[in-house]
Amino acid sequence: MKKVLLFSFFLVLGLVFSQCLPIWLESSFLVVEKGIKTLMFICLAFIMINVGREFELDKSRWKAYTKDYFIAMATAAVPWLLVAFYYMCLLPSHLFFNWEACKENLLLSRFAAPTSAGILFTMLAAAGLRKEWIYKKTQVLAIFDDLDTILLMIPLQILMIGFKWQLLAIIIVVCVLLMVGWKKLSSFRMPQGWKAILLYAVCIVAATESIYLISKSLMDKDGGIHIEVLLPAFILGMVMKTVHQHGRQDERMTGFVSYLFMFLVGMSTPQFIGIDHVARAAEASGVIATQPMPSWGVLFGHVLMVTFLSNLGKMFPMFFYRDKRWEERLALSIGMFTRGEVGAGIIVIALGYNLGGPFLIISVFSLVLNLLLTGGFVFWVKLLAQRVYGVKE
Repeated sequence: MKKVLLFSFFLVLGLVFSQCLPIWLESSFLVVEKGIKTLMFICLAFIMINVGREFELDKSRWKAYTKDYFIAMATAAVPWLLVAFYYMCLLPSHLFFNWEACKENLLLSRFAAPTSAGILFTMLAAAGLRKEWIYKKTQVLAIFDDLDTILLMIPLQILMIGFKWQLLAIIIVVCVLLMVGWKKLSSFRMPQGWKAILLYAVCIVAATESIYLISKSLMDKDGGIHIEVLLPAFILGMVMKTVHQHGRQDERMTGFVSYLFMFLVGMSTPQFIGIDHVARAAEASGVIATQPMPSWGVLFGHVLMVTFLSNLGKMFPMFFYRDKRWEERLALSIGMFTRGEVGAGIIVIALGYNLGGPFLIISVFSLVLNLLLTGGFVFWVKLLAQRVYGVKE
């Protein structure tokens, strides 16, 4: 529970600084902003490598996982589409069928899709459920949930850049990475201390940024090949033969990187307090970024609604696993409510496409609210588990 509260605290603290630093630093803020984004992507790569390390499957039983993957994919898709539709309904009526607004909302609302595997596993284990069906099934679904979120970012990225020559390059890179990840799953013995993983993260960010800059310099008019760090980092974690290290220093540094990432996500939020929103809308490149900022009361109402819809969509597993009691299926669904670093990573990618406005602010605060509610979700799961398994306090 302490970890979840710290996630929320650092995200909110970053939000506060995002509104103050542009005023304090003035023109120097542009330099600081570049450093913030670079460090943020290094932290994201570090986190995704660790998510990939948790991806442990018996490849000989791959057919048995097809049902779980379908359920996980739907559990990620339903909240995403519900939030995307809600955002479209908030737009003026003449923009409801606007393609630019639609694809921007599809990307920005994707933050609602992924379950935080790290937070979920830690809290369910602490609740004494490590040996129960709920824990084992959420472990599979949450990892597939994150994998599906990462894979779907590829077509969303294609939608954002359009059908250009970069499209073919990105598809080739993705296919190669996926083949390597599956064929070499848990094959390589590599150092997995926090220093080694941090080095891998720096190398991934350097490689993806170099590919972008070099391709952009060669094809200046068309832009460069922009490969997000999510998939390369995840695949690197997949191919590692996982060594579960529980040293205090490794745990502390992994936690520190996660807290720093949440702080930097908050820091990257565009300024929305004390600015001329009409002028900001005129300068914005995205359709949804041009929408006026509502009052704080209205904004908070939207945060509550988006949080409700994103969690409602996570109830999809209730319709499956009918051989289990309804309490188990409900506990499984509620366990999938937890959000964290991967959802924040989607917001970071949306920022990279200059998406902003009130929908971005709603998304960030919805993520904060869901983090604050995580302890209650896990307590609810534990109560349901007590009815089924007789789990002791």
